[in-house]
Amino acid sequence: MDARRKQASLGPCLALLLACVFAAPAARGQGPSAVKLAADIREEVRRLDVTVTDAYGRSETVNIPLTLYRPPGDGPFPLAVLGHGRSTERRSELVRERFEWLSRYLVAKGFAVAIPTRAGYGETARLFDPEDAAGPCSSRRYEPMARAAADQLLAVVAHARTLPGVDASRWIVVGQSLGGTAALAVVARAPQGLVAAINFSGGAGGDPVTRVGDPCSPHVLERLWRAQAATAPLPMLWIYWTHDRFWGERLPRDWAQAWRDGGGRVDFHQLPPWRAEPADGHAGLLRDMDHWVPLVEAHLAQAGFTRPGLVERPPPSGHARLDEPDKLPLKTAPARAQALANFMATPKPRALAVGPGGHYGWARGDWALGRALGYCGAAGGLPCRLYAVDDDVVWVP
Repeated sequence: MDARRKQASLGPCLALLLACVFAAPAARGQGPSAVKLAADIREEVRRLDVTVTDAYGRSETVNIPLTLYRPPGDGPFPLAVLGHGRSTERRSELVRERFEWLSRYLVAKGFAVAIPTRAGYGETARLFDPEDAAGPCSSRRYEPMARAAADQLLAVVAHARTLPGVDASRWIVVGQSLGGTAALAVVARAPQGLVAAINFSGGAGGDPVTRVGDPCSPHVLERLWRAQAATAPLPMLWIYWTHDRFWGERLPRDWAQAWRDGGGRVDFHQLPPWRAEPADGHAGLLRDMDHWVPLVEAHLAQAGFTRPGLVERPPPSGHARLDEPDKLPLKTAPARAQALANFMATPKPRALAVGPGGHYGWARGDWALGRALGYCGAAGGLPCRLYAVDDDVVWVP
């Protein structure tokens, strides 16, 4: 995702640090003190006790933060549980996982979204690390770490069954990096109510600096996934990128074949770089939404979730030209001039959204329409509508 993103109200533009910051291999969220809760998607932070066991047999009960998002209304909403990745050296920096843009997409599809920041990360990093894959690089133990991560995702589902407005009788699991590995472990248990599962760049043991495309013990993970597939009843969607510095191009294909060989069903996609000089493809979940969203739309539709989450580009409306700030539905002339100046200075692809409270937001690059609506909504806490996309005014009064 392009880092440029803005929010504004009637005063000078205020840029808020809202988006998830991707740090390999974990996708890291801003902490409670740094991030205003997104009122437009009803963001809430709860606490949850989870009991986990590590590869050495040590069990602990740990209190972890749980981020929740909900659509407007009373529900009940089907549940989406998201699993984050892992950075062994930077576990303490993961204060609270938010997955804001993935969550906004799922909320738009009608899901209540639950994201645990698992034990061993952030505030609990110095207490216990249940996802330590014990052993040398040549013989890592990935089954205990996958089990510990999956235990926590399932604990979230059990907690969600007690929440008003959440329908945990139909739920999906989505994971990125080690969270993808956790999602596979969840699927292998065939838990009640699970109807869809998505793995983004799943794996374990990667190091994008010293072992580019050459993770530790890939054969151990291949063997584990072949065994887990034997008890996995659901067809899964797997999405990787060819320029992933953790796994490289070949290993994800080998892992997918191992899942098939074990009896699992997988719709495997390996996407190309999203620009000429790509960054690490491991960041594709956050930076290549334009390409993965249609794949997820199709997969979730097969599970009965047909409500669209993709923001469609409206046609030009003829309401105004971009050089006519008086037509922009904001309350003051300075706000109108500032909003259009900010937008016009933004390279394409770009989008501008406005809200009824005199707030607005704009974005450029990947999934610009959805992010512009998100920045606008987070700034004002009210529903927003698109005003302009690229050079076209699309607003209909």
